[in-house]
Parts: sequence; structure tokens; C-alpha cells
Amino acid sequence: MSDPVHMTSVVQAYIDGFARADAASIAVLYADDATVRDPANSPPITGREAIHAFYARAMDKDIRLTLNGPVRIAGNVAAFAFRIDMKRDGKPATIDAIDTFEFAPDGLITAMHAYWGPTNLQFIQEPK
Repeated sequence: MSDPVHMTSVVQAYIDGFARADAASIAVLYADDATVRDPANSPPITGREAIHAFYARAMDKDIRLTLNGPVRIAGNVAAFAFRIDMKRDGKPATIDAIDTFEFAPDGLITAMHAYWGPTNLQFIQEPK
């Protein structure tokens, strides 16, 4: 799939799914045999059912995503920078990340890689 409009709409559906804490709406964006690597150097999570469980666990952490700029498209891959707002160890934190989605001809995601690491995690000082 190399339709930029479709690919961009899938990225928005992903962001919107997090806003609603709806893991099922995210899982259906993936092919049955898709893989997720989050972070990108971790072992793959394989298959829609396992991917659904992964996102359901993530949503238990009250995560919010905010896009940082436009979705970038190259062939059948969409890349997007975003900010993750969450609680980590009970403290507010942010992670600046970049995800990539690789698309199959049918428009479903076949692979997702999340690029972030410890240097991208920042704790937010709450006002006293």
C-alpha cells in the first residue's frame, strides 16, 4: 500500500485509538501475522491477538499520544514523530518517539517499529 491518504488516516486512527483507550480499534489496523517491535530493538510481538494484548496493557498506563508534525511517507512505509504522555513509577513523564508502519497491499500494517530509548524519557516536575 502506498496511498499516502490511507496511510496517514491509519496513523490518525492509531493516535485516536489511544485517546479512547481502545486497543481493539488499534489491533484491527494490523494484518493477522503482523509484528510490533516496541522499542525497535526488542523481540517482536507477532500476530494480531498478541498485538491487541500488548496495546491493552499499554492503555492501562493512561498513555496519551500527540503527533509532532506531519506523517512522512516513503513507498509503503509511514513514519511519524510523536510525544507520549504517561505516568512512570507514579510520576508524570514524556517520551519522544518515532514509529514506522510498513503496509501490505491491502492497507493493513505488517510491521511496526518504535524508535525510542532511555534518553528519550523525561520526568516532568509537578508544581509544588
